[in-house]
Amino acid sequence: MKKEMRQRLIDIAKKEIIKDDPSHDIFHTLRVLHLAETISKAEGGDLDVIIPAALFHDIITYPKHDAMSSKKQDESADKASDILSKIKEYPKEKIEAVKHCISSCSFTKQVKHEKKEAQILQDADGLESTGAISIMRTFCSTGQMNRRFYHPDDPMCRTREPDAKEQALDLVFARLLKVKDRMYTQTARDLAMRRAEFLQVFLLEINEELKESHENYNGF
Repeated sequence: MKKEMRQRLIDIAKKEIIKDDPSHDIFHTLRVLHLAETISKAEGGDLDVIIPAALFHDIITYPKHDAMSSKKQDESADKASDILSKIKEYPKEKIEAVKHCISSCSFTKQVKHEKKEAQILQDADGLESTGAISIMRTFCSTGQMNRRFYHPDDPMCRTREPDAKEQALDLVFARLLKVKDRMYTQTARDLAMRRAEFLQVFLLEINEELKESHENYNGF
């Protein structure tokens, strides 16, 4: 993709993505873009598809507890299609590929991606769900939904199944630690492994701090 087209798409994304949710704001989008380009540099793929897919994958979002949240990928794909179809210089034959990447980009749907471009977008977005960044995003989102940080009796899910709908820390066990096993490309897998190691460090530290500050809590 030419630099001029890339910048034009970035400028559009900056105008369209104006959200109060820092977990899905333009900075999240730009991180996903850079990660996707980094992965593509090593793994291949069509940047004419990857770049707009990364930039517009979250152009429509809803709070996670909103019933409309399950439709955000399809709505984002349609919005991306509408934007790209109005850009004369963008190859129209690639719009459907962009839509496919966006509509199938989901951790919860567990779609099996066959196209390299869709794999790269999924990996890039997935990397935002593990490591230090994922901790910030998790506690931001759960705070907005007015959910508690952790289960008061069993913070580390020793005797219960994680319930990410009730506690922020549970999402680490339910999702963030599993991301590394869902990567498609070796490049993303290597990055995810390092980020997952940091999550383990975080859990060890919070476990120690809870032992220090909670009566009758013995930790892991």
